[in-house]
Amino acid sequence: MPVIHASEAVTHEIHGARFVSYATPLSGSKELCAWRGEIPAGTKAPAHTVNREEIFHLLDGELLITLDDQAHRITAGDTVIINPGATFSVENPTDRTAISWVTTSIGLEATLADGTVITPPWAN
Repeated sequence: MPVIHASEAVTHEIHGARFVSYATPLSGSKELCAWRGEIPAGTKAPAHTVNREEIFHLLDGELLITLDDQAHRITAGDTVIINPGATFSVENPTDRTAISWVTTSIGLEATLADGTVITPPWAN
């Protein structure tokens, strides 16, 4: 079982947020990916539809998430289950960075409203 030290995690930035990937095929994972998300104050990520289930756990802070057109305010300790085909967006309306932990299966793709498909390197 590989051990991924914090110093070995790979950081990616997109849509104003930072994704620090730990478990990926490149780090030895066979089925799952996991990363820490850092969502700065004032960030509003675009809505996207996912092709894999995601488990989104908020470690610190507060976020406004929209899941299939239903808005929810979540706080530290809350978990959101995003099923395949669901449309999801995240907004941080607060004045401090929110920290999340996300787990999904390898092969995650996110489709934006304009049809653009994103294959996040931290989930493949």
